[in-house]
Amino acid sequence: MADDARLDAGLAALGLALPPAVRRGLLDYLVLLEKWNRAYNLTAVRDRGEMVARHLLDSLSIVPYIKTPRIIDVGSGAGLPGIPLALALPACRLVLLDSNRKKTRFLSQAVAELRLGNVAVESLRAEEYRPDEGFDTVVTRAFASLAEIVAAAGHLCRSDGCLLAMKGRYPAEELAALPPSFRLLAVEPLRVPGLDAERYLVRLARAASPA
Repeated sequence: MADDARLDAGLAALGLALPPAVRRGLLDYLVLLEKWNRAYNLTAVRDRGEMVARHLLDSLSIVPYIKTPRIIDVGSGAGLPGIPLALALPACRLVLLDSNRKKTRFLSQAVAELRLGNVAVESLRAEEYRPDEGFDTVVTRAFASLAEIVAAAGHLCRSDGCLLAMKGRYPAEELAALPPSFRLLAVEPLRVPGLDAERYLVRLARAASPA
């Protein structure tokens, strides 16, 4: 199956109706990722057809849980899930945060070539990033344990925002070690078209401050 047909089938299965220009942007992003991956080793997935499910559809599977308009992708790496989210949610403002300058060079180039006017790239550790305003959604993908995510990036979440952690398996031990500053909203099982693997989304929110 061609990449565009695989993408269209996956989007339909996810219930996402995206304009043709956005679908083209998603595929153009994969072309860039494949090109830069040869020198920068951004992802272990080498097959572009496989990238459609493992990168694009996996990233877009969390769209129903995103709070808008301000989103930050912590430990963005190759731009996942941030760049697919930026393409699918053009009215939102996103920050792609990563401390690896090699990766942020790729991110900056991808943002420029894809003409993503709603995206900023920051090359800092999450602990060091102190924006003037918090984010409605803080999202991570294959970043760290839940306790480590809260310690590093919890300060980026607005008081009424959410922290979304994408996980490959049910994180029972991590949930048991969740710091008291954040509370569990839900663990959502994700169904990613074309991906025969467990995927979960852990949804966290700030715990209420003591009276």
